[in-house]
Amino acid sequence: MILRRQHCCSSCKLQPSSYNSFWFSSSLLILFLVLPLLFISLLSSTLGPERYSSLVIFSTWNSRTSFPSPSSASASAPTAPGPADLPGLMEAPLNYSDAVPSVPEFSVPLSENNNENRTIETPIEPEHTVKSYSRLERLEASLSRARSSIREAAVVRNPTSVHEDPDYVPRGPIYRNPNALHRSYLEMEKLFRIYVYREGEPPMFHYGPCRSIYSTEGLFISEMEKGNIYRTTDPDEALVCFLPFSVVMMVEYLYKHGSHEINAIGRAVVDYINIISIKHLFWNRSLGADHFMVSCHDWQGPRSSSYVPDLFKNSIRVLCNANTSEGFNPSKDASFPEIHLRTSKLSGLIGGLSPSRRTILAFFAGRLHGHIRSLLLSHWKDRNDSDVQVYEQVPKGMNYDLMMKKSRFCLCPSGYEVASPRVVEAIYAECVPVLISDGYIPPFSDVLNWKAFSVQVEVKDIPRIKEILMSISQGQYLRMQRRVRQVQRHFVLNSPTKRFDVFHMTVHSIWLRRLNIRIKG
Repeated sequence: MILRRQHCCSSCKLQPSSYNSFWFSSSLLILFLVLPLLFISLLSSTLGPERYSSLVIFSTWNSRTSFPSPSSASASAPTAPGPADLPGLMEAPLNYSDAVPSVPEFSVPLSENNNENRTIETPIEPEHTVKSYSRLERLEASLSRARSSIREAAVVRNPTSVHEDPDYVPRGPIYRNPNALHRSYLEMEKLFRIYVYREGEPPMFHYGPCRSIYSTEGLFISEMEKGNIYRTTDPDEALVCFLPFSVVMMVEYLYKHGSHEINAIGRAVVDYINIISIKHLFWNRSLGADHFMVSCHDWQGPRSSSYVPDLFKNSIRVLCNANTSEGFNPSKDASFPEIHLRTSKLSGLIGGLSPSRRTILAFFAGRLHGHIRSLLLSHWKDRNDSDVQVYEQVPKGMNYDLMMKKSRFCLCPSGYEVASPRVVEAIYAECVPVLISDGYIPPFSDVLNWKAFSVQVEVKDIPRIKEILMSISQGQYLRMQRRVRQVQRHFVLNSPTKRFDVFHMTVHSIWLRRLNIRIKG
């Protein structure tokens, strides 16, 4: 038995050359299989932001009382969300019958990997050592406390905010949750700081148009350049960094009209990101997730970001053309109001006739621009209907602004792109806006209940516009019109800016999206 065992062992024993070959092959296998996995694991744990599966918001898709767990968070940028992807924060805070079912809604995460109550310094350990936190960790700790504060406020279902404020107290059904919005706004004023990169020269950087259909882009850039309560010159104090390029000015200087060559604009954006990523550590630290751009250009605004993959999929893109079919992601991108400012002043644009003096049911005037307007014009133009007045061009002797002020409802169809300045024009004229679009996310939808002060008509129902509007009772119309006057303050351009106006509400949209991520140092 012993001899047999020795023979068996000797027959299985590797010769020296075979032995070396075996271990050499095994080593190569380990190198090619294990090391890449270790490298990928290291990258995922050290680079990029931790993005929660849902965003701070104040309403729900489906009534529920539980919070989502942050364990489902992904470090990569999320895909375009749908209702099932965006769990709610709580039960619908205000049980209004006209709640919006069509706008994606998000929620505050329950905790941050069980570090919700993390303090700036750790308790003294047995060795009597004190752990020091980096400035980034301190910023993230302050955001954690802000999330908790907003979540607590969202539980309050009062139709009026319980927070005191000398300027304005949100109340009523135009808000998804007035108390949560107010708490979030106050936290933003206290904590939110923005660093504006200094690289780049005007007119394509640090400058934009202030009197055109793209005026909100230029005015926002101008406001950030001259300074405000949010801007900081110390990038280590900032929660987000602003990329101060103007897509509208790039189109003006780099695009030859009539040409199909648009890559020069993309190359300018790529070059700018390369410069700031080399000179500063912030872009690479978060893969652009705590950076934002603004653009009101219709076709080039969204496209300009696609030349830099991280800008497109990670960064906060504040866009007038908020079209979900073109990559707009409501969980990280923000819808920007499009305001056509013909002069430097709003005098004469705000206000309108009383409801009893508005003799026109619905009004629209605008040239043929896209398939939705084509359907609208083909069905309602030249109908000689005194109730629904639709024109391709404003007739001679007719005043466009006055017609909006005399109308009960103002039709706001999309053009080639989804955004239209008529939405804000209607709000200015105290005319109930009628949104006709596919895939459009209206501005500030994360806090505003658009169904409370607007009518949303599907494209297929354009022939039924009169029937739909006539079915709205006088009492319901009066409530909607009163809410339009109330929501107006959030769309007004002021110089200097005023709390809760369009500039501050845009910043608040950016703030909400920054709350949705945690940057690891």
